[in-house]
Amino acid sequence: MDTTWTAPAAALPRPSRRTAVAAAALGATALLVAPDRADAHGRERGHGHHPPRLPDTVRLPDGLQPEGITSGPGTTYYVGSLNDGRIVTGDLARGTQRVLLPGATGRQLRGLRWDARSGLVWAVGNVGTVAHVWAVDARKGTVVADVVVPGGGFLNDLDLAGRTVWVTDSRVDRLTAIDLDKRGRPASGTPRFVALSGDWPGYDGTNLAANGIRVTRGAALLDHSTEGGLWAADPRTGRVREVPVVGGPGITGGDGLELRGSTLWVVRGSGQAEVSVLSLDCGRRGWSARWRGALTDETLDVPSTATYAGGSLWAVNARFGVASPATATYRLTRLPAH
Repeated sequence: MDTTWTAPAAALPRPSRRTAVAAAALGATALLVAPDRADAHGRERGHGHHPPRLPDTVRLPDGLQPEGITSGPGTTYYVGSLNDGRIVTGDLARGTQRVLLPGATGRQLRGLRWDARSGLVWAVGNVGTVAHVWAVDARKGTVVADVVVPGGGFLNDLDLAGRTVWVTDSRVDRLTAIDLDKRGRPASGTPRFVALSGDWPGYDGTNLAANGIRVTRGAALLDHSTEGGLWAADPRTGRVREVPVVGGPGITGGDGLELRGSTLWVVRGSGQAEVSVLSLDCGRRGWSARWRGALTDETLDVPSTATYAGGSLWAVNARFGVASPATATYRLTRLPAH
């Protein structure tokens, strides 16, 4: 696996969306990192005196059409399917896979999130044209809750904060909230909604708007798939402010988000085969971010979401646009978590 880490040569003001593409051509230094290869069981090839390593990639079932990923505990992963709505789980260190939740006709899954309190995997998506939020037992694969979301257009991603599951809708400018009890289990089968306002670019009837979400320190951080940029929404009021990003080419698109400490990863934030890396800061004047670089790899093929596990970042290769997606091959790519 040839992984490229592109770091900024100098801190630059965040360009407007119109100049983002031109700004991407500014000087940058590329460092090539080529970790030792490992087989699908995490055993290092050709270096028996070294300790076992995580595999570079993990194979997923053919035809899965994966989109969302979550992880925990340890190196356990869960991936959802756009093809039939199944959830596949396994161990990243061993490169294993098995079906946790069987598929169902007409069901599509997008964002997933594991909750350590309840042992539930939350998933969002749809059955036909009806929007749903599901809670699935991470060990047994049983559906603990199935919440229908009235008026849902394109539920895309989710995050958990305290006693609430927060969900984005790429075709309705609102956050959907599912209330939880103190154990992290569903407290109500009726969702509530918070309309997005303020600086939010919104849904224009044809585009994809809110996509990834991570909630931290009282703010829901969002990306906008079409307009780009990074945005901070107040979950209480729905008021949105743009988060200025200093340096780099700017966030010109975006799919899934992953957050660990002050590091935010934006999948396809500034390119179709990369993961943007930002440092976050929350001061008296609000949120800001600094471009740290981009992660690319020869095995990335239109990544959609990512999760942090085992000291690495794992990206789902959704391969949007591939010929014959129902029979195509799919994999996860391991990236260094700088």
